[in-house]
Amino acid sequence: MIILSKELASQSVEQLAPLLKKGEISPVDITNSVLDRAEATQETINSHIEIYREDALKEAEKAEKEISSGQYRGMFHGIPMAIKDIIYMKDKVTTMGSKIHKDFVSDHDATVVSKLKEAGVVFTGKLSLHEYAWGVTNNNPHYGAVRNPWDTNKIPGGSSGGSGAALASDATIASLGTDTAGSIRIPSSACGTVGLKQTYGRVSKYGVYPLAWTLDHVGPMTKTVKDAAGLLQIIAGFDKKDPTSINVPVDDYVGAVTGNVKDLVIGVNEDFFFKGVDSGVEKLVRNGIQKLVDQGAKVQEVKIPSLQYSDWAELITSLSEASAIHHSDLQSRPQDFGSDIRLLFELGELPSAVDYLQAQQVRRQLKQDFQKAFNKVDVIMAPTLPVLPNNIGEDFAYLNGEKVDVIDNIIRFMGPENLTGLPALSVPCGLSQGLPVGMQIIGPAFQEGRILNAGYAFEKTAPMQGKKPELR
Repeated sequence: MIILSKELASQSVEQLAPLLKKGEISPVDITNSVLDRAEATQETINSHIEIYREDALKEAEKAEKEISSGQYRGMFHGIPMAIKDIIYMKDKVTTMGSKIHKDFVSDHDATVVSKLKEAGVVFTGKLSLHEYAWGVTNNNPHYGAVRNPWDTNKIPGGSSGGSGAALASDATIASLGTDTAGSIRIPSSACGTVGLKQTYGRVSKYGVYPLAWTLDHVGPMTKTVKDAAGLLQIIAGFDKKDPTSINVPVDDYVGAVTGNVKDLVIGVNEDFFFKGVDSGVEKLVRNGIQKLVDQGAKVQEVKIPSLQYSDWAELITSLSEASAIHHSDLQSRPQDFGSDIRLLFELGELPSAVDYLQAQQVRRQLKQDFQKAFNKVDVIMAPTLPVLPNNIGEDFAYLNGEKVDVIDNIIRFMGPENLTGLPALSVPCGLSQGLPVGMQIIGPAFQEGRILNAGYAFEKTAPMQGKKPELR
């Protein structure tokens, strides 16, 4: 396969890795292609907070020497990657998308960064986010709005909007995002890319600035499902530096991605996950499920009664924990927060201890109800988002022609997976009105291989029909 240098940035890791290993392409060429693309799209898309051209090229040269001398480290060796600017890198500024931390420099790497460095990843920069990862639009008052490459008037989703937009515009080959109430899956759906929120405790959060301690996850954002599996393979594992890390053996995620879904039992919950969904979105997701049925999967309806309370429980939990984290700055320098998140932090001071503890009881029941469902089915499939991305600056989206609140609707199908800590994957399932739609695949705890395999089987049916943003 011959790939022109300027086209390298548009490839996936699974396409590039074999060629890198054989020495048919160079990490330097790929990195230059990605950096050129990042710089060319920055004015239009604004996905990056910082681009590391000089450092990245040095790392790429090092990777090239290692690979050429037979020291190939694996699938991500020599792959250029930018990550969300809430993940610490030693001696680099990590802004958290904020004014307050605009000059913060960490003296250590996040555990996930250390693991990626060991794997030979080339870091090309830091990607924009909604301030402190607390929002779904990525309309950042300090660093500017990130725009959706499919339609630059639209939001890319958030809070990892820079990661989603950079992937869709080929300004990075892969990325890491964080997910507290959908912040990996929302931009993945809105930008037509793959996003995985793995099981809570599966990936270390050490060196990642928190939003809500009991809801936060760090996970892969990629162009393909196999890329997500390969990235999870690197970053997964117990870390004693993270008190929430769980010591469970790491599976062979790449090996689990076979595409065989014969006899897979797909759960569908009509009462919650298919209620109040835009008709264009619903059609694509139901078609996606049918494509797996065509490959031998079966469908069974499941009931999860406590889902009706999940919005409230997630809101109380996230507001309370986030406000506790930012309480001191909220008291001493409230003017330095963006107005939207300042309001959320102020609201977070209102719930009582009783409210918070009652929310945790809902959470406990929700975990039990999901477990009962997974006693009958292998995975649960649903829309990632019930609506299409809205216009930048507007606080409403359209649901079957009716105006609805953006935040309430965009996080509606996200919170249950954060409350339960269950793994959830968003994969592109087509375009509606020219905008990407995501299908969400939820699995039992620590069964990332199962949902990745289901996502891969669906991906093989080419739901996007090879279409990419026309931004060039």
